[in-house]
Amino acid sequence: VQLQASGGGLVQAGGSLKLSCAVSGRTFSSYNMGWFRQAPGKERVFVARITGSGSSTLYADSVKGRFTISRDNAKNTVYLQMNSLEPEDTAVYYCAATNGYWGVNYKAYDYWGQGTLVTVSS
Repeated sequence: VQLQASGGGLVQAGGSLKLSCAVSGRTFSSYNMGWFRQAPGKERVFVARITGSGSSTLYADSVKGRFTISRDNAKNTVYLQMNSLEPEDTAVYYCAATNGYWGVNYKAYDYWGQGTLVTVSS
């Protein structure tokens, strides 16, 4: 399974970005997908996750109400719509896949994309 994240960039505070993560393989719908982020000098932290069918989502408190995770199983792609961005959202964002795990622990995710940098200016 290979993951390719894209869509990062520089945006002003209050702006929006949409990240995409394209996943190779025929069994995309069997994977729960997550987004994580890592700011410079900090640990990687959970942002959002979505189950294989897309029926259940979970968000970190810091992004709840601002970010939306979604997926298109026909396109083998998961998305992260980020609105009302804040300078504190600046980080490298990673998508990840897991088979059978529903939680927020990044160590339990099996496959990772390369990361895409999001920079929010004040």
